Amino acid sequence: MMKRLRASVIFAVGIFPFGVFAQVHPSETGGNNEPNAIRTAVPFMTIAPDSRSSGMGDLGVATAPDINAQHWNPAKYVVLDEKGGVSLSYSPWLRSMVGDMNLLYLTGYMKIDRLQTMSASLRYFDMGSITFRDANGAELLTGNPYEFAIDVGYSRKFSDNMSAALAFRYIRSDLSSGVSAQAGSKAKAGNSFAADFAAYYHSEMMLGTRRGTWALGASMSNIGAKMTYANEQEKMFIPTNLAIGASAGIFFDEYNKLTMTLEFNKLLVPTPPIKSGNTIVKGKNDNVGVVKGIFQSFGDAPGGFEEEIHEIACGVGLEYMYKNIFAVRTGYHHENRLKSNKRYFAMGVGVVLNVFEIDFSYLVTTQNRDPLANTLRFSLIFNFRQSQTTN
Repeated sequence: MMKRLRASVIFAVGIFPFGVFAQVHPSETGGNNEPNAIRTAVPFMTIAPDSRSSGMGDLGVATAPDINAQHWNPAKYVVLDEKGGVSLSYSPWLRSMVGDMNLLYLTGYMKIDRLQTMSASLRYFDMGSITFRDANGAELLTGNPYEFAIDVGYSRKFSDNMSAALAFRYIRSDLSSGVSAQAGSKAKAGNSFAADFAAYYHSEMMLGTRRGTWALGASMSNIGAKMTYANEQEKMFIPTNLAIGASAGIFFDEYNKLTMTLEFNKLLVPTPPIKSGNTIVKGKNDNVGVVKGIFQSFGDAPGGFEEEIHEIACGVGLEYMYKNIFAVRTGYHHENRLKSNKRYFAMGVGVVLNVFEIDFSYLVTTQNRDPLANTLRFSLIFNFRQSQTTN
């Protein structure tokens, strides 16, 4: 019971906009050294869903193409050699605190021809059984909140080295199980439609006498309508995100390859201003439209340029491949302590068994009692027959 109660508190602070929970906005507490995290609806959309990318520190916009590119950069699909494939990923979530939360991710792609590929994915976040309480601590009901997203993508080659993609997404978030948010009103599930734009460039190079590869990737994801749960006047941004990355790999011989990837991410959502009552003391009004919010997010932090830099998350990852059948991965993910304060190392392995691939990753946090500690992810991949065309 205590574990479920703690899980309820996490959701209340992080994602519940309902009045049944007391909330203190970080920006109301003071100066630039106070936490001022950017809060959005459906934060599960920012969780790395697959084992390969999470094993390198939650990055994937510029890594070598793989079947789980839908979340990171769907422009990579058209570069793959296989005709198509399907992947299923599973992660027990926050198991250090609660035992019945899970993230499932199903994705697949199919090549139309040498230049075009279609892809799709389903992401389902099961929050387990949660006891809802009102502001006085009285039990309201026990429910099973959940969130999911369905998307379809199209990627196309524009040259041997350059590709781009467009994806459309439907997101649904049912957090309340019908709990009343305010007297006389009833909470409802939130819905939103969003789109992603992505690009990928890759090429070969020579590092002395050794052959190498390099790639650049960029993605702007979850560009979409705000989400509301009960009060139509209180709408929350979804996690629109900009990711930019680069990777470089070197072949030591025909069997051994080492690749390093660096990636930066920034939420394109307004930063909460510092307020005194209802008056904005520092920063800008964050109650704006989606398009204005995207542009405003680059220069609206109350702490100025320094705080804007704090809002950039970064990750670095390494992947060693042997004969394209065995992989060892590691990485580090860092976010500023005044923002989400997520800092952790990751490691993972992958094995290719003919048309099947199995990936596993494990997360090691740098902070004591971190709810993300010991997070596991598993991925099972099935690749269709090899394409008869040369890409």
